[in-house]
Amino acid sequence: MTPILANLIPEAFFDQGNAVLWLYTAGAIVGLVLGADRAVAGGARLAYTLGVSKVIIGATIVSLGTTTPEAFVSVLAAVQGQPDLALGNAVGSVIVDTALVLGLSLVLVRLPLDRFILRRHAWLQLGAVVLLVAVASAMAVLGGGIEGTVLPRPVGFGFVALLGMYMVLSVRWGRRHPEAVPLPEDVGPAPERRHPYRAVGGNLLLCLGGLALVAAASQVMVGSVSILCQRYGVPPDILAVIVVAFGTSLPELATAIASIVKGHPEVLLGNVIGADILNVLFVVGFSASAVPLKVSPYFFYIHFPVMLTAVMLVRIYVWTSDDRFRRWHGIPLVTLFVAYYIVLTFVAKAPLPGME
Repeated sequence: MTPILANLIPEAFFDQGNAVLWLYTAGAIVGLVLGADRAVAGGARLAYTLGVSKVIIGATIVSLGTTTPEAFVSVLAAVQGQPDLALGNAVGSVIVDTALVLGLSLVLVRLPLDRFILRRHAWLQLGAVVLLVAVASAMAVLGGGIEGTVLPRPVGFGFVALLGMYMVLSVRWGRRHPEAVPLPEDVGPAPERRHPYRAVGGNLLLCLGGLALVAAASQVMVGSVSILCQRYGVPPDILAVIVVAFGTSLPELATAIASIVKGHPEVLLGNVIGADILNVLFVVGFSASAVPLKVSPYFFYIHFPVMLTAVMLVRIYVWTSDDRFRRWHGIPLVTLFVAYYIVLTFVAKAPLPGME
């Protein structure tokens, strides 16, 4: 039995046919989305009850909450012996958020260019992505080649330190942002004012319950995907970005759709950019801090180039636009995402020469 399984779930639970394991994976994705949604809702209500600014809620609790599925899955995978799955989930999530979520959103609506966000968070987004690729490349050079490249634990500690600095900056910038991030519509002020202690307790339980569901769903997903990788002979990082990264990015996709439907498209761009930053500093940082992360050659040949291309396309759009993105801007991003998944499917069936 693979070491990915934790002692909390009996090994017999995963001793099933492939069809059942795929059902486990699908159910785990649903659990991740629901758990993250409840954790975010509980945290937002709790912050509201305690009198915390709505902008700070968006910059900290909501951003961290939507990245919680990636963090749980990646850290769990790293600790239990699947570092490829951990890094693939983080990098794949950046690609899904930028190329698919933002790309589809740009096709559906002309998103406003929030210059406040783009002058600050967007540069940090580009910096975080470039930093990850640069550090991995440096480790490859020091190791004598891309085979056997590893992100050591000090790199993870450094990313976590940068995460702390980013959160402090987010709070400071959030206080100066001209528009606050809306709270969930179901947060009613009257009950909170009448029963503050009851509200704090209930919202805290809601938040903790959501996190517990995320933790359990992460356990099931990592265990199921790990065994499927072994049975199909698919490299873990490939299956991670095909299945796991897409599944754990569903909160960002749902947030994007809700932002458009509810008439708050300006919120969407900040959510995507913040999620990308956190996927590097939060997800990769904590995963590498727990266990050194192996960087397979696929990252250098496929994942990193696609991630950099998606982020740079957004920067080019910003430089060449006035006050809004154009709807055609989404087409190259979505095309990049589709082509990326086609290549991954091909690689999963027939590994690149010299990389079997």
